[in-house]
Amino acid sequence: MTEIFWNEQLAYPILAILQLLPLLAMVVIPVMRGSSLLFPVAMVFAVLELLLAVDLYRHFDHTHAAFQFAEFLPVLPLMNYHVAADGVSVLFMLLTALLVLLVVMYGYVRELKPFSTFFTVVFAIEATLMSMFVAVDMLWFVLISAIQLILVGYLLWRWATSPEKDLMFIRFLQFMGTGLLLLLVGMVMLGWSYVDSTGNAWTFDLFTLASIPVEKPIQSVVFFLLFYGFAVRVPLFPMHGWLPLAAEHGNVAVAPVFLLGLKVGVFGLLRFVLPVMPEAVFQWHGYVVAFAIAGIFYAALMAMMQVNLRRLLAFAVVSHTSILILGLFSLEHGAFMGSVLLSVNFGLAIAGLTFMTGMVLRRTRTTLLERLGGLFDHIPLVGITFLLAGLAIVGMPGTPGFDAAHLILEAAMKRFGALVTIAGALGNVIAAGFLLWAFQRAFLAPAVEAERAPREIAPISTIEKLIAGILVVVLLGTGFYSEPWLELIETSLEGLNNIYSGHHG
Repeated sequence: MTEIFWNEQLAYPILAILQLLPLLAMVVIPVMRGSSLLFPVAMVFAVLELLLAVDLYRHFDHTHAAFQFAEFLPVLPLMNYHVAADGVSVLFMLLTALLVLLVVMYGYVRELKPFSTFFTVVFAIEATLMSMFVAVDMLWFVLISAIQLILVGYLLWRWATSPEKDLMFIRFLQFMGTGLLLLLVGMVMLGWSYVDSTGNAWTFDLFTLASIPVEKPIQSVVFFLLFYGFAVRVPLFPMHGWLPLAAEHGNVAVAPVFLLGLKVGVFGLLRFVLPVMPEAVFQWHGYVVAFAIAGIFYAALMAMMQVNLRRLLAFAVVSHTSILILGLFSLEHGAFMGSVLLSVNFGLAIAGLTFMTGMVLRRTRTTLLERLGGLFDHIPLVGITFLLAGLAIVGMPGTPGFDAAHLILEAAMKRFGALVTIAGALGNVIAAGFLLWAFQRAFLAPAVEAERAPREIAPISTIEKLIAGILVVVLLGTGFYSEPWLELIETSLEGLNNIYSGHHG
């Protein structure tokens, strides 16, 4: 790992403010309960957070590999507030701020009441995400992650659209609780290994842990504890069992944007597992990739069998997330870059698919494919945005997924040869097929006979047009102009490249 670059500071503690501004919104919004200014105030906070994230990007020096804007404050004997940002952090924070802005708009137009409670929970989640993406202390990361999952779980349950929401919530808690427990146990074993090797005091600081190899007898155990803990959140086959239930019985768009659009699991693997445990990663990366390849085809097959658009999208996420894992564990610099860019692409694309599905549900009261059809004539912008997001998922030219998928497949060819690369590419083609099939069934196919006469599809509102327009512009903008984002993360990932570049086993 690279040493912290302590001198690259702004005149104000920007990382602290990025975490505290959403907390301030949590204080202000409940006071305004029932006010007609509630939505405008929520929008002001969301826009201010986005502008702060843009300011962070403007002042970040992408030519330095080291972390910047570092802040440190002792909190407890075993846990410190230690944050810093690299290019990956900056990119994820930009994505978080943008998606929260869209969530605030969507929640208002979708009438997820009471608005004061909804906005408060959303900003609380934003504060935890901002903290996680700059955390350098592993214990801090895990504890904040637990808070974030409780908040997202409440969001998923409170504004669910199905009477079976209690079963869904129980499964969500079981999977996520198990993942957090695995992370905590793995982290404690990592700290114990450091103490046993050096005789120093306990610490969970990323840079300190990465400087001392993990003791060989427990390397594999610690690796799998941390890997499975993050894999539940990714979600990676076969740890994805919570997702189809959450997609079908939870709320349509808001919670999935936070759970799936912001790839915290991928970020955790990139930030904490790959730098700290290179020997175990070397030993097991082939097996991880085998699971990823199996997941691509398994989830694609399951997606093609679905009759509910929400479940279909859930399996699409599992299939494409496996391509992300293929990239990370190809252990090549280009693949690391491709995985980060693909994570951002998925964030935008998944938001587009789920927001548009929510707009469809609002008008038709169903997401069953057999009861949809003919929607393009009524809500063409929703259909266009859904199609573009689906094409972005499969990495079509003009979307950020194109460059990302190219980098990943190129690295997979170098690391694993033609067979794995062809399998990954073929899985991507299958995914394109079922997403296009879903688009055709929902928007282009004739409506079923029983639905034709009574169906009246309301046009989309101004705010819904704005949500769709922002997603289209950002997807195409980052797709045709991806160089700045690759430059932002390229140097920051050199540390990982230095660790893994000499290994070709």
